[in-house]
Amino acid sequence: MTTYLEFEKPIAELESKISELRHLPNSGDVDIAEEVMRLQTRVDKQIRATYAKLTSWQRVQVARHAERPHAQRYIDRLITDYTPLAGDRAFAEDAAIVGGLGRLQGRSVVVLGQEKGEDTESRIRHNFGMAKPEGYRKAQRLMKLADRFRIPVVALVDTPGAYPGLDAEARGQGEAIASSIDTCLSLGVPMVSVVIGEGGSGGALAIASANRVYMLENSVYSVITPEGCASILWRDNANAQDAAEAMKMTATDLKKLEVIDEVIPEPLGGAHRAPDEAIDTVGRIVSQALDDLSQFDPDTLRRQRQDKFLAMGKKGL
Repeated sequence: MTTYLEFEKPIAELESKISELRHLPNSGDVDIAEEVMRLQTRVDKQIRATYAKLTSWQRVQVARHAERPHAQRYIDRLITDYTPLAGDRAFAEDAAIVGGLGRLQGRSVVVLGQEKGEDTESRIRHNFGMAKPEGYRKAQRLMKLADRFRIPVVALVDTPGAYPGLDAEARGQGEAIASSIDTCLSLGVPMVSVVIGEGGSGGALAIASANRVYMLENSVYSVITPEGCASILWRDNANAQDAAEAMKMTATDLKKLEVIDEVIPEPLGGAHRAPDEAIDTVGRIVSQALDDLSQFDPDTLRRQRQDKFLAMGKKGL
C-alpha cells in the first residue's frame, strides 16, 4: 500500500478512485477500463504538476519517504557476487553502515552504504542510518582495502547525521568522522558517491568526499537537519520549513553552488514510486563515472579530489 505525503492528497484521491473502479464488476453502463485510463492520465498529470514545483521542505519529506529505496536495496540489485564485510577490527560491528566487495556491471568495486532499514525492527537494528565511530572505522577499513587492491569505491549516502549519543562521543565520534574524510581524500583509486536520500552533516561527508558526487533529484544534503537548524535559529523546530528554504539543501541548489557534480533524475513521482527504475539509473551513471575516472593515475585522482573540496565556498568571492 502506497504511503502518501501531505502534499500528495489530490493524487491519493484519484488513485483511490482508480482502485475502487478496478474492484467493480463490469456492467454495460460504464466502460470501466476506459474510465480507469482516463483517471490514470489525470493522475500522471497531477503527479507531474505537483513534483514540478516542490518546495525545499517537500523535497525533504520525499527524501525521507518510508518506501524510498535504501542502500541495501541498491546493493542487492546492482552488485553481483557481493560479499558483505563486517566490523571495524577494533570495537564492534555497526549495522548503520553496510558494505563489502562485489561487481558493478562486471567491474570489481568496494561498495559502502548508510542503511536506514525498511521496517521498525530493521530501523532499530540499523540505528536509522546513524553510524557510531565503529561504523566510520569500518568504512575506513573497507576504503583502505580498496586502495590496497586497486579497486574503485562506490558510496551510497543516506543518513540524517552521525549518531549523537554519549557512547559515540566517548568513543571518538568526531575523530572517526574526520579520519574517514581524510581516508576518502587520500585514496589512489576512483571514488563515486551518490546521495540517495538524506545527506546529513559530517555523517554524510565521511563517505561522500569523492571524485564524483551525485544527488538524486529529490534527495537533500546539508550541514544539519532543517529541524535542528530551526531549533538553533528560532528556538522552535516548527520553523523547519523556513530553515529548509534558507539552507539551499536540494540537489538543484547544490548543483548551482558547485557542491555536487550532477543531479540524477528520478522516475515520475519520486524513487519510491519506481524503485527499480531509480536504482538502475544510478547504476548506469555510477558505472559511466568509473569508466571516466579509470583513465587517471593515483596521484591525479587524489589531487583532483582534494582540489575539488578545497575549491568549495570560493565561488563568487
